Amino acid sequence: MRQQKKSGVNIIAAVAAGVSVVAFSCPKTIYEHPLNELVSLWWTFGSGTRLDVGTNSQPSVTVLPPSSKELSSKGSATLMCLADKGFPSDWSLSWKVDGSSKSGVASRGVMKDGVYSWSSTLTLTDAEWRGATSVVCEATQGSQRAVTKALSRADCSQ
Repeated sequence: MRQQKKSGVNIIAAVAAGVSVVAFSCPKTIYEHPLNELVSLWWTFGSGTRLDVGTNSQPSVTVLPPSSKELSSKGSATLMCLADKGFPSDWSLSWKVDGSSKSGVASRGVMKDGVYSWSSTLTLTDAEWRGATSVVCEATQGSQRAVTKALSRADCSQ
């Protein structure tokens, strides 16, 4: 861990294999929070900026198909991508339908037990869903390998 001072602001940077630093700022209060029987460093700085220090880990990704009830009653198909137990907090989720990027609505990461979970929903028209061969959700984070999960429409009942 290295600490330097620039323009009155303390900047803390961790440089070690497998350690991620998500954010940093002017320190006000430091908390030590036990996590999974290990000591995890969870520091709160300034007005709400947080520094997470932990081991990088890829989330597990699951794609949930639309419900048959939604397809029959609304004429649309809402798919959900769940990414669970990843670190650090800045993983993002994106969608592709038959190789073409589609915009979904993503949630912010939620921390539990020292790791994060995210979700994203993608709504397609009934025609887009019925014409699709595969839908892919991809979790990405700058320093780690992407995690993808594909849902083949042929594997769904409708």
